[in-house]
Amino acid sequence: MSDTHSYLDPKVFEHFESCDEIWHAGDIGSVEVAKELENFKPFKAVWGNIDNKKLREMYPLDFRFDCNGLDVFMTHIGGYPGRYHKRAKTILTETPPQLYICGHSHILKVMPDKTLGFLHMNPGACGNVGYHKIKTLLRFDVLEGKVKNLEAIEIGKRGKLR
Repeated sequence: MSDTHSYLDPKVFEHFESCDEIWHAGDIGSVEVAKELENFKPFKAVWGNIDNKKLREMYPLDFRFDCNGLDVFMTHIGGYPGRYHKRAKTILTETPPQLYICGHSHILKVMPDKTLGFLHMNPGACGNVGYHKIKTLLRFDVLEGKVKNLEAIEIGKRGKLR
């Protein structure tokens, strides 16, 4: 998930009920949203450009971790294959992960980076702030170091509860 911008749609809990962890690619917006997610499931996050000092103290700018044998790199402002943000491009080129997750654009995209050899994901935005029309999430399994059962989920129109 990404770009909640201080609003946590109740449908997130329904769609993530079966998940082992929740990963947030930045622009959380408020400590309250972060705490709600932390209290629901194990929670990994990075801070985004709208996040305040407290959220920046709670979460890193970049997060690299292993999930069931999958090397994951997550940051907020990252770009897309062929058009990466300069800072992200340096990291991705020097030590490519197997899965790269970023937010910021509010546009849901999943695509391979054929040059660097990893999967890129942007879950879009699931908050009520931004130009996106539909709030989106991604849900998937990580089995034996591979992304499986990937689902793009629409949780409703921006600005609406349903």
